[in-house]
Amino acid sequence: MTIDTASAVRSAVAQLRDTVCALHAELTRYELVVWTAGNVSARVPGEELMVIKPSGLPYHELTPAAMVVTDLHGRLVDGHRAPSSDTAAHAYVYRHLPEVGGIVHSHSTYATAWSARREPIPCVLTMVADEFGGDIPVGPFALIGDDSIGRGIVETLRGSRSRAVLMGGHGPFTIGRDARDAVKAAVMLEDVARTVHVAHQLGRPPRLEQEHIDSLFHRYQNVYGQQGEPTS
Repeated sequence: MTIDTASAVRSAVAQLRDTVCALHAELTRYELVVWTAGNVSARVPGEELMVIKPSGLPYHELTPAAMVVTDLHGRLVDGHRAPSSDTAAHAYVYRHLPEVGGIVHSHSTYATAWSARREPIPCVLTMVADEFGGDIPVGPFALIGDDSIGRGIVETLRGSRSRAVLMGGHGPFTIGRDARDAVKAAVMLEDVARTVHVAHQLGRPPRLEQEHIDSLFHRYQNVYGQQGEPTS
């Protein structure tokens, strides 16, 4: 199948194919996935389209040309491989959360362990407050293959400041302004999931005061870093 659209859209899709392919390498670099698990997707700005990893392709075989384009109902628009098995979930999130420009699903060890426990990661660290604005919530268990996971993500994150959700018995999903932002959230999520787990081995750490969480989140999101550049 091919995209029959204006040259500007074709150019945007080509750029996103490059970006999404490169960002998958970040998942392996930070050890957030194994084998063929996990995926990154990006919304095509201004279009009812997204770019996502194909299903079951090993990470070392990923190229920009291998990335596939679907509409926001998960139907293949451009590419020669079947889209990720999580495509319907990503598509549902894009349809219902228009501010989201990128989505990541990983099976990172510590965040997935919290998902298995169906236990939110409590906001006991400034990094959790900075990046996620409070406790990192748990979403419902849902089977893979249709938009059930997407529904759980939207129901859990709609109205929440968190950019991560721990889907019960499955693993983490993160969202962002774009795909890079969502990958950053996935990396930060695994880091805090590991640290809070270690803290729990020593006892139950106290949750930060809500007023401090609010202040930290505001500062990090609006003041920290260089004006006009992504936080890092």
